[in-house]
Amino acid sequence: MMLTTSLIAFTLAAGLGWVLSGQLRRFGFLDHPNARSSHQRSTPRGGGLAFIGATLLALALLPSDSPRTVVTLLWIPVPLALVGLVDDRIGLPARSRLLVQWLTGLALALLVGCPWPLAPLAAVFAAGVINAINFMDGLDGLVAGSMAVWLLFAAALLPLPPLLPMAASLAGFLLWNWSPARLFMGDVGSTYLGALMAGLLLLAPARLSWPGALGLVLPALPLLGDATSCLLRRALAGQPIGQAHRLHLYQRLQQAGWSHQQVAALYIGSTGALATLVWCAQVWPVLVALPLQGLSAAVVVAVGVVLDRRAAVPFKA
Repeated sequence: MMLTTSLIAFTLAAGLGWVLSGQLRRFGFLDHPNARSSHQRSTPRGGGLAFIGATLLALALLPSDSPRTVVTLLWIPVPLALVGLVDDRIGLPARSRLLVQWLTGLALALLVGCPWPLAPLAAVFAAGVINAINFMDGLDGLVAGSMAVWLLFAAALLPLPPLLPMAASLAGFLLWNWSPARLFMGDVGSTYLGALMAGLLLLAPARLSWPGALGLVLPALPLLGDATSCLLRRALAGQPIGQAHRLHLYQRLQQAGWSHQQVAALYIGSTGALATLVWCAQVWPVLVALPLQGLSAAVVVAVGVVLDRRAAVPFKA
């Protein structure tokens, strides 16, 4: 049943992408190139409506015995996505966006059973993940492809079959978002995906052992690691961290001459390789799995450092 729902979600997302690519342009949802942009032509943004709508509609058309918590988890970020849609069109103050992100994180934390004293802190963590995914949405296909792979992995590891339609809808959206992109997901899509990732990371300790919960984080390292390391480096350099920039590793690789496809493939492939490794480690004893995951994280960090020093333009450029 869930495979059929996933196929419907893929088809709906691809069809909605075609509709939205014209309608969003008509209503002024355009991302115009500027000095910080990686694209060369005005492109409609707000396309995250395609995969969000496709997923929720597919699950509504073919209801299953999915746990109520999981279905609710897919609905909680919808108000945040709508705020992102408004921001895509007219722009909103950063404080307003952060407040909605924190409230979304609080709702997610309470949903997965965080006790009240810890829930506000968990909401801060969720807001951080939301912003990290939002920051990483700067190259064609990078976030959509990486999140599709990560959600497939999360669906198998947790296990949560209702995540499969979301992964499938992202694949349908990629038909329009792969380079050269004809449709951007915009804040409506990136903040929704960030909230979904945050909710699943908060849910993991309740459904998995601690090694398993840590294993869910590892395949997200290419996305979260790039965003976090860039934020820390800018803070240590005394740069205003709230100011837009082009200093993420993925951006500096593109500036160094890598194509959108090459950078996106690097992040998607890294996410997939780490997910495969963690999945294989599940059949081994904990004492083997934990060192293997730690070694994998160290390798990812080392590769990132090599790319930063040898392939990307300098951080201070």
